[in-house]
Amino acid sequence: MAHKHAIGFFKKIPAYLKGKKMKLALLAGKYLLFLVLIGCGALLFLFFYYTYNLPRPEKFTENPFIQSTKIYDRTGKVLLYDIYGEEKRSIVPFDKISDNVKHAVLASEDARFYQHGGIDIVSIIRSILVDLKLQSAKQGASTITQQLIRSVYLTRQKTLERKIREIVLSIELERRYSKDQIFDWYLNKVPFGENAYGIESASQTYFNKPAADVSIAEAAALAALLPAPSYYSPYGSHKDQLLGRKDYVIASMLAAGFIDSTQAKNAKEEVLDFADSATPIKAPHFVMYVKKYLEEKYGEDFLKEKGLRVYTTLDWELQEYAQKTVQEADKTNMQFNANNTAMVVIDPKTGEILSLIGSKDYFAESYPAGCDKKTNGNCLFDPNYDVATIGQRQPGSSFKPFVYATAFKKGYTPDTVLWDVKTEFNTSCSPDGNSLRGADGSACYNPQNYDGLYRGKTSLRSALAQSLNIPSVELLYLAGLKDSLKVAQDMGITTLNEPERYGLSLVLGGGEVTLLEMTSAYGIFATEGFKTDPVSILKIEDSSGVVIEENANESTKVLSTQVARQINSILSDNAARAPIFGTNNALYFNNYQVAAKTGTTQYYNDAWTMGYSPFAAVGVWVGNNNNASTNKKTGIGLAAPVWRKVMEKILKDHPEENFTAPEPPKAPNPALVGQTPLQDPPHSILHYVDKNNPLGPTPQDPSKDPFYLFWEAAVQNYLGTLPPKPDQTQPPNSSPTPAPTPTPIPISLPL
Repeated sequence: MAHKHAIGFFKKIPAYLKGKKMKLALLAGKYLLFLVLIGCGALLFLFFYYTYNLPRPEKFTENPFIQSTKIYDRTGKVLLYDIYGEEKRSIVPFDKISDNVKHAVLASEDARFYQHGGIDIVSIIRSILVDLKLQSAKQGASTITQQLIRSVYLTRQKTLERKIREIVLSIELERRYSKDQIFDWYLNKVPFGENAYGIESASQTYFNKPAADVSIAEAAALAALLPAPSYYSPYGSHKDQLLGRKDYVIASMLAAGFIDSTQAKNAKEEVLDFADSATPIKAPHFVMYVKKYLEEKYGEDFLKEKGLRVYTTLDWELQEYAQKTVQEADKTNMQFNANNTAMVVIDPKTGEILSLIGSKDYFAESYPAGCDKKTNGNCLFDPNYDVATIGQRQPGSSFKPFVYATAFKKGYTPDTVLWDVKTEFNTSCSPDGNSLRGADGSACYNPQNYDGLYRGKTSLRSALAQSLNIPSVELLYLAGLKDSLKVAQDMGITTLNEPERYGLSLVLGGGEVTLLEMTSAYGIFATEGFKTDPVSILKIEDSSGVVIEENANESTKVLSTQVARQINSILSDNAARAPIFGTNNALYFNNYQVAAKTGTTQYYNDAWTMGYSPFAAVGVWVGNNNNASTNKKTGIGLAAPVWRKVMEKILKDHPEENFTAPEPPKAPNPALVGQTPLQDPPHSILHYVDKNNPLGPTPQDPSKDPFYLFWEAAVQNYLGTLPPKPDQTQPPNSSPTPAPTPTPIPISLPL
């Protein structure tokens, strides 16, 4: 029995042990399940803790990307400047981005982008294996979607919290939007260095071309920048590493099947031509002129964020040619101590600024060394100061047409005759013009012609065409200072606001003007009296392509057609100009009708050439920023060569168009058309015309005019018919003593 009990006991042991194991297993399972539940709970807690306040993915469509404002030429193909804050960006549609770019980015950043759901498990496992093999955490496995989420919503700080949030948002983003939409956002968002955000800004920054036009090699270089834009910058010390990584991207494109071996070979051999500057600017003074307008109207912050596209009036081809012409002429002008040049080209029919150069070289250094640029006070040359739009300079004789136009409005004609003789215009001085000070202590004023000669009777046509100073001062007196200023102001000259300072010297350029306003005003003659204010912008679009501003410039009639035609006729009359300028002068074009006028200030500080055809007005200024004198070179010598070359190009690129001739001059007073009684002895115009009413009857008592006796004395002195002295008595019927041969005298106010 005992034996049987022992046997039974031992038989029960396995069952007992089995039951015990089961109990232990069940207990262990319970604890394990409990731990798993605790772990899951902890994970869920962490998940909800890190993601409870995640931004909604649809905010991509609610919060548009910051975009910079682009300034283009008139074609919209040449980017002149990019106005941006911290982010320089321009959004482009997905179909406007080159496939080369898409393939390069996919091959280098996320080759399985179109296969995964936001998180690429295959890439994660592969990167872990590589990192284990290398014993270094160098392989990244972030998808394009993750990079986009990180760029928009999160930071680059490597924490568990950020990674969880990144994964959740990536999966949610992929659930809501198409792959192309996500890739589109990515390409328009991510940074490429040099403040360039998005592929369009990057391609413009590094290659001066749109993202639609980049080559395989260029696309590979742009993609190569993405992991570390600052490190791989082509403008830094790691350009070789960038080029090496570019070849790696090309190899990846080949491996992914995006390109074939021939394309890969050619792309690796292609020499990349990176832009010279990371922040390029073309036509800088023009761009700054446009930018100032935009900032005043829209505000600086708006321009940096809202992605405006500004299409300007600039003709880039003409601008490039003009800049080259200015810089070539500078080599000669500097020999005459003329250190700067400015130029403006305007279409007078539309007011559009086609070209604007504020200095000979915006990117050069000012000189002499150590000069004070800030005040523009003692620099012979200041590259950044815009002489064209803000520089107020005396225009010399180039101001004369406004005075002649005023006189023509009052009834004077190109045939009206004045006397080009030595004349004193200060009635407190001696009429002979030999005094320095008048009885009241004021300075005497007897200006002279450029060549120091006198020509006697001279028509207004000859006087203006040859830029004679004395008849022009007489004409300003006849036309009236106030009325002449009014005409200039009506034609767009806004800077002449001190009439008491100018006096009769105004006609010789005694007031200050800007080149832009002068060029625009000359354009009014070209349009036969229609004024169209200068305009620099054709249209402005917002980031969606909606036009928010468009040029609606309107013309206003400010000068009669006949007066404008009279000025055009004179300024394009080469025969009338020839006695001073010669027949083959720089202002004359054999096969084209062009009007032109030069100007030089008294001490050779400023040299001007202003001219126009019916379809283009061109103005050129040459001088020094600090108003120093040039070496006695005039407008025809310094400014005209530049003006001529630019005008030649414009004429060749435009169909021939001529001025309309004016009507033959008519006037109720014969003196206004150059007709005086033959039996009369020589008299000044004041003998026949009432200054205040030239179209009225001949004044009965002309001697009441304060200048009458002075002008009569000047004529008589010139003709040698002043009352004879006792030892110079002539027979009553003898002929007047011939006028002496003119003797050159010191030059006072040149052409």
